Order: sequence, then structure tokens, then C-alpha cells
Amino acid sequence: MKNQHVVSAGILIAVVLWMVIPQSAEEPDESNAHTSSTIVAVPEGVSPGENPSDFIVRAARISQQTYGKKVRVRGRTQAFRHVEVRAEQAGRIVSEPVMRGARVSEGDLLCEIAVDDRDSNLLEAQSRQEQAEFEYKAAQDLQDRGLQSDVIVAQLKAALQSSKAGVARAELALERTRIVAPFNGVVETRSVELGDLLNAGTVCASILDDSPMLLVGLVPEQDIGSLIVGARVAAELLTGQRIAGNVSYLARAADNVSRSYRIEVQVDSSFEDIRQGITAEILVDSADIQAHLIPSSSLTLDDSGLIGVKTIGSNNMVEFNNVEIVGDNTSSMNPGVWVTGLNGTVNLITLGQEIVFPGQQVESNFDWSR
Repeated sequence: MKNQHVVSAGILIAVVLWMVIPQSAEEPDESNAHTSSTIVAVPEGVSPGENPSDFIVRAARISQQTYGKKVRVRGRTQAFRHVEVRAEQAGRIVSEPVMRGARVSEGDLLCEIAVDDRDSNLLEAQSRQEQAEFEYKAAQDLQDRGLQSDVIVAQLKAALQSSKAGVARAELALERTRIVAPFNGVVETRSVELGDLLNAGTVCASILDDSPMLLVGLVPEQDIGSLIVGARVAAELLTGQRIAGNVSYLARAADNVSRSYRIEVQVDSSFEDIRQGITAEILVDSADIQAHLIPSSSLTLDDSGLIGVKTIGSNNMVEFNNVEIVGDNTSSMNPGVWVTGLNGTVNLITLGQEIVFPGQQVESNFDWSR
């Protein structure tokens, strides 16, 4: 037991002495201070420096350019006009109506109604007109000789005019037995069949005028002021087809619910066989603005979540600039996004922006002023 106490006391004394006696500190290696890592800005396409401990960021000199701003509108295709052609006379269909999908020209027969007694009514009206003309001429002859009163002549003249109106009505009733296309287009629906009995107002067929085809959509109120009638438009349909046209109509009154304004675009006649109702992404040319075309990878966020880019100022200090994306460039030669919020020519950090912060100074091995 005494030996154990002696060993324990020895260990305790050794621990206390180790804690009390100061340890020898290693001298700092001054050579490490000279080899500490730095951040170097290197132009795009230039090889980095030879020091492997340097942090490298890539930068590019971006100049301001004129950009034709485009307003993006979600819309759809719509026929120039689409009408239901209705019967104006009652009767039975006596010929095969036009087929659905058929392309018709103005005046082509759509439905034909039985003539029935309409031709007889026309002959009767024409006979009454001939009689009224003969009686009126005879009365005029007697009036010239003073043998007929003015009252009788006026009555016969009125009878003649009435008979002429009767002939016109009979001719019109006979003409309306043929229901024809009011304009060139495509038969979208056929509502009757051979033998059907039509009443006045019954739909015979509907005609869709697809030349020209329209694009319609709603423009937000903040963008409507920058658009004009006649502005050039490019659009991509949900089918993948790309089409173009010009703005033909801009509404003067906003939609009561969405507070947006209706826009109509007349598609160029060179684009054919476009169906109605296809969803379209519409890009309308707006006013020209000054903007910068930058790589989309250079975009970043600040501490508050605002989108922007990091640039290098003339004193090699890193700066954060808030930007607004106003368009994109899909060209394979120079892809990127168009942004506003940058002034003049800037030194844009295109790679490594996550390792630098605003106010930090970087080393630059090239001339920014060129």
C-alpha cells in the first residue's frame, strides 16, 4: 500500500510540474509568410501563374451594347375569323353538305335547301309586276290626255313599286336555298346531314379563316407602354415550330380580372397549316436599351438574396453590382444573358466569384485599361 501511494504522489508531482513549467514555442517560419496564398485575377484564355498556392479567378472585360428589348408574352394561335353559317330560310336539305376539313372558297355551296314553291312564288310575283307596269303606263297615257286623275295614277304607281318589292323578296327567298361560304377557309364543323329539316337560324356549318392566322395573348400593364402596332414578333409554338409576324392590335382597355391588355399578332403568310389553339411563347420587339451580354455562370447572389455579378474596379477591389436580366442570347457563338445595372465597360469576374467578397483586393497581372 505504501508503494502505491508513493507512485501516485510521483505521478501527481510530474503532472503539476509539466503544467507549471513553460513549454518552448516553435519559432514562426518567416518563409511561410512569403508563400501565403493570394488571389490573382487572370483574363479569360490566359494561363495562370506558376505559384500553385495562388487562388485564381477568371475575369473578362465586358462592354455595354445596344440591345433590342423583347417583351415575353404567353399566348396561343387563333384563326383570323371563325363563323357559324346559318340558314336564313326553313327547308329540307336536298344535297350532301360539304365535308368537315374541306377547304372552300368564297361562294362555294355548303348546304342546299329544297326550292319547294319558291320558284312558283317568283313567277307569280313577276306576273304581278308585269300587270302593274302595264296598268301604270296606261294610266300615265290617259293622264297626259286629261282623262285620268292624279290620284289614280299615284295609286297605280304604288302598286307597281309593291310588285317590284314582291319580286325582290321572291328572288331572295330562292337565292337563300343555297347556303354558301362567306369567305375562303376550312370547314371546321358540319351540323346537318342530307334530309335534315332546317329552321331559320339553324347552323349549317362553321368556317375557319386561317389566312392569316393570329397569335393572341395578354401583356402585363407594366410592359404595354413599350409596344406599338406593327412591331416585329417572333414566336415558338408548343409543337416546336418557329413563326414570325407583326403586331396588328393592342387593346386600349385592360382585362378586368388580370389587368393585362390583349395583343394580336398577324402571322406572316409564308407560315401555313397552323392550327388554332396551340400554345405559343411570343417575343415582341420593344424599345432599344443599353445592356451587357454576360455568361449566365457569372451571376450570383448577395447576402440579401438579390441577383448580381462581381466585378473588379480600377483599384483591383472586388465590387458587387445588382443587375436585372432583360433577355437571353441563344446564339451558339456567344451564349449568355442580357442584363442592366452595369455602367460602361466593366471587369467581370466570370469564374471563382464564390471565393472573393466585396471590398477584397486582388492581384491583377494584366492591364484593365486596354
